[in-house]
Amino acid sequence: MRLVDYLDKGASLGPDRPCLTTDGESLSYAEVQGLSDRVASALSAYGVEPGDKVAILSANDPIAFTCVFGISRAGAVWCPINPRNEAAENRELLELFDCVALVFQESFAPLVEAIRHDLPQLKTLVCLDGKVPGALSWQAFLDAATSEPTRPAGADDLAMIVGTGGTTGRPKGVMLTDHNLETMTALTLMGYPFTGRPVYLALAPLTHAAGVLTFPVLASGGEVVIMRAPDVGGFLSLVERHRVTHTFLPPTLIYMVLAHPDLDTTDLSSLECFWYGAAPMSATRLEEALTRIGPVMAQLFGQTEAPMMIAMMPPADHFRPDGSVATERLSAAGRPAPLVTVAILDDSGRQLRQGESGEICVRGSLVMAGYYKNPDATAEASAHGWHHTGDIGFVDDEGFLHIVDRAKDMIITGGFNVYSTEVEQAVLAHPDVQDCGVIGLPDEKWGERVVAVVQPQPGHTVDPAELTAFVKERIGSVKAPKQVEVWPDLPRSKVGKVLKTEIKSTLSP
Repeated sequence: MRLVDYLDKGASLGPDRPCLTTDGESLSYAEVQGLSDRVASALSAYGVEPGDKVAILSANDPIAFTCVFGISRAGAVWCPINPRNEAAENRELLELFDCVALVFQESFAPLVEAIRHDLPQLKTLVCLDGKVPGALSWQAFLDAATSEPTRPAGADDLAMIVGTGGTTGRPKGVMLTDHNLETMTALTLMGYPFTGRPVYLALAPLTHAAGVLTFPVLASGGEVVIMRAPDVGGFLSLVERHRVTHTFLPPTLIYMVLAHPDLDTTDLSSLECFWYGAAPMSATRLEEALTRIGPVMAQLFGQTEAPMMIAMMPPADHFRPDGSVATERLSAAGRPAPLVTVAILDDSGRQLRQGESGEICVRGSLVMAGYYKNPDATAEASAHGWHHTGDIGFVDDEGFLHIVDRAKDMIITGGFNVYSTEVEQAVLAHPDVQDCGVIGLPDEKWGERVVAVVQPQPGHTVDPAELTAFVKERIGSVKAPKQVEVWPDLPRSKVGKVLKTEIKSTLSP
């Protein structure tokens, strides 16, 4: 299955049914298909060959997302470029990926102008919604389309290249094949509730998890409702208005949903599956969500290199057989997915026993083809014949995978290993805390001291001494923060993760 095949499958189930809906207006499957045909043909007319890299720089937008299927139909490779990146990072990604064409929104014209002259291989620029010097208008681009059939891609062809964050040096390009994404889509459909024609609400960026989660929806003939910009109140309204069945949000945004005054008066009864992931979620907030949003919360755990479905926790797994909330399980990431093999390895590559903590490593057709033009990084990530996630975790006696920390985020204080995620769970259990990030900072006495930076709930205040005592009572004095900072907001990545590197650089002496 190529990416465009999910669209075509949905169209075969009802070409006149709504496919992409934005601002109350829908494009039918037939319309999206037709436009993707024209995009594919126009790309070919401008010299884009199968295997060439085509980038999209856009906020959430139905026409921009339709270009994904046109790129796939032409046999080219989709390179999502995040609009929230700095210009220098996007220039680096476009160069790294060898992009020959870029489709962008007019609002990003200054960014494009700042970097285009450093990218001689970028031959074709197309503006989706305006006239920009040096770029084709959308209509001029489409006018180049012919009626010649486009060339299909092979089953194991490269489907997309996704940039990893550049926080640890030069960004890497993760190569995902059609087979990788087919495995992800199959796991989604087999592991989570799907009945009838799903309605999926995309608030999170389509360049990330929100985008690839549309593929199982389209394959089922469902409707994708696209939000152009994040807005929690608008999100709740759209769930009710469109009878949304599936959606995805990172924990940070779910905390904002739980704090929104309209939550308890919004009809959320249509929801079947509310995915959360991309960062650990507070078990306390998750239990609240299961009550106030409904018994529909569904965790997924993956990473760009093994998208979305390393472990899966469907709604039913959040409950015991008697229907009560399985509180002992809420901090788990789910069971390893059926088409993925998971092992916990030590530093020498030895497989550890059940209950022992080590690096979470995976095998299977979900795992990337490698890092683009970076064989050394590929070899490092696949040492001992396993893909290394960089996450530390263990598998419990029920078969649930628990993530205790990112390897780089572990704090060594007074000779003890402290996992930042465990401290964050304790901090987030406090009713006055909306979100937090826990880091280690150099300390003459302890080696590293545990530092918690917290964002209060709206209208609440946090007393550092009282919070420290609250955490100490739950997890002990060694793990309790030695320093508490209260900030009105926390630095976040493009997908809502709290950026601990920025917190650390702000607080470091």
